[in-house]
Amino acid sequence: MPALEEPLKQPLKSVLGPATAKVMAEHLGLHSVGDLLHHYPRRYEERGQLTHLADLPMDEHVTVVAMVADARLHSFASAKAPRGKGQRLEVTITDGSGRLQLVFFGNGVHKPHKELLPGTRAMFAGRVSVFNRRLQLAHPAYELLRGDSDETVETWAGALIPIYPATAKLESWKIGKALQTVLPTAQEAIDPLPEGLREGRGLVSLPEALLKIHRPHTKADIEDARARLKWDEAFVLQVALARRRHADAQLPAVARKPKPDGLLTAFDDRLPFTLTEGQQKVSKEIFDDLATEHPMHRLLQGEVGSGKTMVALRAMLATVDAGGQAAMLAPTEVLAQQHHRSVVEMMGELAEGGMLGGAEHSTKVVLLTGSMGAAARRQALLDLVTGEAGIVIGTHALIEDKVQFHDLGLVVVDEQHRFGVEQRDALRGKGKQPPHLLVMTATPIPRTVAMTVFGDLETSVLDQLPAGRSPIASHVVPAADKPHFLSRAWERVREEVESGHQAYVVCPRIGDEEDDPKKSGKKKSPEDEAEKRPPLAVLDVADQLAKGPLQGLSVEVLHGRMHPDDKDAVMRRFAAGDTDVLVATTVIEVGVNVPNATAMVIMDADRFGVSQLHQLRGRVGRGSAPGLCLLVTEMPEASAARQRLTAVASTLDGFELSRIDLEQRREGDVLGQAQSGARTSLRVLAVIEDEEVIAEAREEAAAVVAADPELTGLPGLRTALGALLDEEREQYLDKG
Repeated sequence: MPALEEPLKQPLKSVLGPATAKVMAEHLGLHSVGDLLHHYPRRYEERGQLTHLADLPMDEHVTVVAMVADARLHSFASAKAPRGKGQRLEVTITDGSGRLQLVFFGNGVHKPHKELLPGTRAMFAGRVSVFNRRLQLAHPAYELLRGDSDETVETWAGALIPIYPATAKLESWKIGKALQTVLPTAQEAIDPLPEGLREGRGLVSLPEALLKIHRPHTKADIEDARARLKWDEAFVLQVALARRRHADAQLPAVARKPKPDGLLTAFDDRLPFTLTEGQQKVSKEIFDDLATEHPMHRLLQGEVGSGKTMVALRAMLATVDAGGQAAMLAPTEVLAQQHHRSVVEMMGELAEGGMLGGAEHSTKVVLLTGSMGAAARRQALLDLVTGEAGIVIGTHALIEDKVQFHDLGLVVVDEQHRFGVEQRDALRGKGKQPPHLLVMTATPIPRTVAMTVFGDLETSVLDQLPAGRSPIASHVVPAADKPHFLSRAWERVREEVESGHQAYVVCPRIGDEEDDPKKSGKKKSPEDEAEKRPPLAVLDVADQLAKGPLQGLSVEVLHGRMHPDDKDAVMRRFAAGDTDVLVATTVIEVGVNVPNATAMVIMDADRFGVSQLHQLRGRVGRGSAPGLCLLVTEMPEASAARQRLTAVASTLDGFELSRIDLEQRREGDVLGQAQSGARTSLRVLAVIEDEEVIAEAREEAAAVVAADPELTGLPGLRTALGALLDEEREQYLDKG
């Protein structure tokens, strides 16, 4: 075996020379021959066809194939060349429809002046910028496209040129040349797919796929190669997840069956409403899992406001009934405090265990966050270790070594996408035996992403809204084209307040010193540069509203850099109805529940992601009055950002929006750094488009792992898995 692996493990410096290898390692993260073979082209250009220049992204490093239309040499005076000896070469290249300006200065003009003659075709690489309102590349690198003498015009024009993900330090064609050197080694690549699976699905072998993706003769070659490489990625990842599920299923856990008339029954009897069908169905799935002797691993997805907290609380009460403790982990202090408050309210005297007036079946519900005072923290820790507290709600302070439980039976993680797998594992290590795990998310996740990111969890979905929830009307407010729309938005906020309701105003940043790019030394984003204005800030907007359109109303601010006690006080005043308008950052994104708040105005809405806007909007319409969400933007109507907002305004279906969101972002963002390296290492698999491949790979992987958990009969698959998990471990260590 090892003899076979060696060629692909060879370090690049022994094959390409130290200088090229250093650039590849530093800028592209490629270290071995195998890494380079798996650095696939981003797209292909046909020599006879030219790149579409009109759609080039601003401020990105691009490679284009185009023809020189015009080249002019200008002389000018400058400080270095006062007698007009400075030279500037301006070359216009075209794709037949659009044009792009190239500029070369100083000593750099001689070679391009001789080579870039009108009619010449070449590949050009550089960073796209705007000068005098025109797109340009300054000092681009280029490679002339000459036909070899024995090539006919037809074969030359039809040849496919791979364009690689490249950097300013290493152009696409240099990567292509390096690949030419290592490509023969592809013959030695070990196939991770079981023979039967590969033949059954009619996939080409791995060496053939690598050859075809880097040196295709036809478009069909590219299709064959991509189909095969997608299967590799999907299958190896699903095998890793299937093995994790298999290992978890071997772990022992204490079965937690609620007492017939204990805390859960007492709680259900107090409820002023009946659970929705969805809540009952999902609760049954959870209770069935809790009753088994291996740990539950369940993902509970639910639309904003579908009543996930109620389902989770009932699971926690069932665990306490069965003699265990339950911990709920929230991503922020604001949210932990909010959950603690609402759980205590929902439970009433059932949450007063050990206190006078506590009901007979009651328990204690404690809060544990990083900023608590020492005395309160000591008491909370004591209640946990003695078992006095059946339920604890906290931030990742719960994961710290000092926190000991009497008998941890269930862990509920809220908004999983903010916690990595490692944090989940750390909390699971606190039980005498592994506790049951329920993960909740209000960010609807398309089925494929759930299978890829949370593939080690079973999934339950809550898709009905509880009775009494009101519809939310959403509208885009184009502040730049129609300023009077914005004035009308503030009038609408006043009308809501006058009819006894409250409103949120959300801004992208806080607005104190740390946010100022000049003072913090942070670079501005291309949008800010283009607009010449920073994103709107909470402190400025609150001030302007209080003095202007919302004068006379009580306006307060809430943001992440406030002291936790101040944040809590602001939230309490808002929840009590003492504050009319809360101007906040996205700290209110998740879990904040004020049924009397009916209106939300999101400033610079184009600066938020689709899922985030959907989350924010879910804060209104939580009572009996209808909700209103206004998305304020200065982006022009034709821009992608504006179309994204129109999509959000047009539907309240979070699953539909999550698809739109995913199509507009790269998978890497969606799978999130928190999910550790292997999950972001997708190269050809597109999570949305390849839904079928992922679903089929999951089934195949489960069958393979069930038949041979150690993969003894599949050495190639073991090697591929080792590489994937090494990457995962490496990323984990980098993070740690």
